[in-house]
Amino acid sequence: MAQKLDGKTVAVLATDGFEQVELTEPVKALRDAGATVHVVAPKGGQIQGWNHHDRGDMVDVDVTLDQADAGRYDALLLPGGVMNPDSLRLEPKAIAFVKSFVESDRPIAAICHGPWTLIDAGGVRGKRMTSWPSLQTDLRNAGASWVDEQVVTDHGLVTSRKPDDIPAFCRKMIEEFCEGRHAGHRHAAE
Repeated sequence: MAQKLDGKTVAVLATDGFEQVELTEPVKALRDAGATVHVVAPKGGQIQGWNHHDRGDMVDVDVTLDQADAGRYDALLLPGGVMNPDSLRLEPKAIAFVKSFVESDRPIAAICHGPWTLIDAGGVRGKRMTSWPSLQTDLRNAGASWVDEQVVTDHGLVTSRKPDDIPAFCRKMIEEFCEGRHAGHRHAAE
């Protein structure tokens, strides 16, 4: 029996300081659904995960941003952790990578602090979304409609608030990634 995401390749953009379960659990769900998953990071080797305030495990990087061709990926996952997206926002290549998904209407899933990177990539204006509560003002100021819900979908963009939301987040992420491109989602609310 074919799995839902057979033939799909998903990029996970992360760097040191990602919240471990927000990367590992969605990656496991994606692989269980048949997707090929690549961890993309600004540097090669490994990146450091965190379990809230404590160091977590190291995760292998599959492709560096210098080598990554965003066009070869069907969807994008942005895990949270405070340090991870805050660092990625300062990487022009990371913003360009995310922006290519936004501009081509490919699905994106972002959890917790992950939506921070979407702000800089121009991916939140007119979107209904959620995040870790401390991002709500940033997202509203960037033109998003922020709500406090477990998981929110808006034309291919899936967002969730925190690790407790991961099961619902993964279900919606797989559903949206199966659907593929959501033409016109950038302008749906404009």
